[in-house]
Amino acid sequence: MGNQQENEVVFRSENIEIVVQDSSVFEGSSPSYLLESSSSFNLLFLLSPDIHVKAHDCDTEFIFKKNQYILHYSPKKNKAELWTDNKENLKYHHIQLHYEYISNLINPESNRDGAEIMENMIRNNFIFLQKATPPTMTVEMHIILKEILSYSKKGVMQKLFIEAKIIKLLILVFEQFNEKNSLETASKTPEIIKKFIDENYHRNIKAEEIGKLIGINQNLIRKEFKAEFHTTINHYISELRMLKARKLITDKDIMIKEIAIECGYEYLQNFTRAFKKKFGVSPEFLRNNK
Repeated sequence: MGNQQENEVVFRSENIEIVVQDSSVFEGSSPSYLLESSSSFNLLFLLSPDIHVKAHDCDTEFIFKKNQYILHYSPKKNKAELWTDNKENLKYHHIQLHYEYISNLINPESNRDGAEIMENMIRNNFIFLQKATPPTMTVEMHIILKEILSYSKKGVMQKLFIEAKIIKLLILVFEQFNEKNSLETASKTPEIIKKFIDENYHRNIKAEEIGKLIGINQNLIRKEFKAEFHTTINHYISELRMLKARKLITDKDIMIKEIAIECGYEYLQNFTRAFKKKFGVSPEFLRNNK
């Protein structure tokens, strides 16, 4: 299959190792090798399409779609081979966690929930969400991975930051599997977009940013969102901002300029224009006549 591609270790401690594969030049079908230590939990986020994965401890070969992931427990040292026949770069993130670290975190001996989670992890019940289909990464997972890779500090601060982000990643994984019985087979893209907007509408977010985070073309994002919710992304963001503005405008201790910033408007005149278009009066008029 050609020459081996090299992975980049971006973080390593006594309990955690984070490896990134992002080949900058397409090298045909040359494989990448992923190493799992004994008694380790491995979060593997697959970020390019049609990635083949073949573990050396079994003859089974899997093909993963873009933005799928697995949480795999390896009781002994294991080696997996990853490659793609696509012309897109082979890209994945591998987070390896020591057994004792997870055990101390979950503390399965002292509570039933922890014991159940640990048993599911050891039995590898976090590999397939339903019908032998690996789970799909959420927007929050993409954001966390991006934050981990972009964090610039080193030493203790980096260790604490990464551990906090990994805990959040695990929570998202457990929550996703807890909800698996209610998941529908239909596309969850509109709901993912809506949840992201609901949590970030106060920022200057655009369809392009959402598209990059979840790996979907921005035009498809706009189309699916409008088909599901019968409104555009920009209009929905504006509605959320105006509802919050109207709620805050009655509090005379908050300056109108502060409300504008809180609602995601960098310039006061843009906020005033949007407010008047929505409610027919300026923010000052509504505040003074309440």
